[in-house]
Amino acid sequence: MSDATLNTVTDNPDDFAVQISDQVASFIVSVREVAKGDEPDSAVPFLLLEVSQLLLAGGRLGAHEDIVPDERYEPDLGPEQDVDDLRQRLAALLDPIDVYSEVFDPYEPRKAPVPCRISDDLADVVADLGHGLAHYRAGRTTEALWWWQFSYFSNWGSTASGALRALQSLVAHVRLNQPLEDLDGLDTDEDLTEETLEEAAGRVMAEEIAGPLGLRTVK
Repeated sequence: MSDATLNTVTDNPDDFAVQISDQVASFIVSVREVAKGDEPDSAVPFLLLEVSQLLLAGGRLGAHEDIVPDERYEPDLGPEQDVDDLRQRLAALLDPIDVYSEVFDPYEPRKAPVPCRISDDLADVVADLGHGLAHYRAGRTTEALWWWQFSYFSNWGSTASGALRALQSLVAHVRLNQPLEDLDGLDTDEDLTEETLEEAAGRVMAEEIAGPLGLRTVK
C-alpha cells in the first residue's frame, strides 16, 4: 500500500483506511447499543459476533507493514472520551457472567490466570478505538491508522481477544449443554485460586442465553 493511499481519506469502499474505520465505528456503535440493555437476552451472542468482526480488522492491521504517523508528536485531541457509563451498563447487563479468567501472555511461563471482566475489556477497547476514530474524523488518516495499529499490539488486540474467548466459552457451554458451577459471588477483588477461576461460566448463563439461542434448559 502506498503512502498516498494511507494519507488520503476517500469514499472508495476498497480503501484500507475506509474499511478499517468503518469496522471501528460499527463496533463502537454496536457495543453502545447493546449496553442500553434493550435486548438483554441476545447480548452475549451479539457481542461475540461484534468482537469477532473487530478482530478481523485487528488482524489486518497487525499483518500490515508498520504505519508511521506524519507528525512526530500526536496532535492534541482534547479530553479523552468517558467510557465509565458504558462500563457500568455492560457490567450490569452481564452480571454475574462478567468475570472470567485470563492468561495475559501464553508465551510467558508459569503465569497464573487472573480475573478479568468482559465489561472492562469492551469499555477499554472502545476507548482505544475511539481515540483513533477522532483522528480519522479530523482528517488525520495516517495518525488514526498508526494509533489503531499501535494500540492493537499494545492493548486492545489482546484485550478483545480475551473477551472473545470468554464470550465464545459462554456460548459454547450452552450449545454443548456443559454448564459449570454457579458464578454467584465471583469478583475480581477476591483472592481467587486457579480452581475457582476455572469456573468461568455458571448455570445462570444458560438461563440468560439458552432461550435466545433456541436451546434446551440446562439441568
